[in-house]
Amino acid sequence: MTKEVLKDCERKMQGVIEATKEDFSTVRTGRANPALLDRIQVEYYGTLTPLNQLSTISAPEARLLLIQPWDKNASKDIERAILKSDLGLTPNSDGSVIRLSIPPLTEERRKDLVRLVRKEAEDKRIGIRNIRREANETLRELEKDGSVSEDQRHRSEAEVQELTDKYIEKINQLLEAKESEIMEV
Repeated sequence: MTKEVLKDCERKMQGVIEATKEDFSTVRTGRANPALLDRIQVEYYGTLTPLNQLSTISAPEARLLLIQPWDKNASKDIERAILKSDLGLTPNSDGSVIRLSIPPLTEERRKDLVRLVRKEAEDKRIGIRNIRREANETLRELEKDGSVSEDQRHRSEAEVQELTDKYIEKINQLLEAKESEIMEV
């Protein structure tokens, strides 16, 4: 019984790590990265559609993103969606291709992005701790039901704590790497 609780706990914590990586990839650094546009939703024939489902996005240079819409009629809608987003980028279109120049970040903007990433990391740490709390509650319920002994519960809670420490450390490593990437000039 406790093994299933531990496996479920680890699976959920691994999901939090994957979500952290995904969220960090959408935070703008000084370099062009197609993942910056992952959250952009374009109104396409009355339906909000992710930009990456309407076009090919590439980074041919370190400070340039190239968007090639599959439907040339969607270019104006894509431009509008990029302008409305919080990226602060201005699209430049020649009708068939949209170019996004990524300007170098100012020191103030870098500090804002570091704050944003730290807040995101703290939210993920809280998620990990919530998973720990749920697992410990499940273990206590199993003990009440008589499915596990008190000693088994204590050992399992210690294992849950080890998992928690391990995954919080992974989040800290991801945060440290993203901070250095943002502050790199």
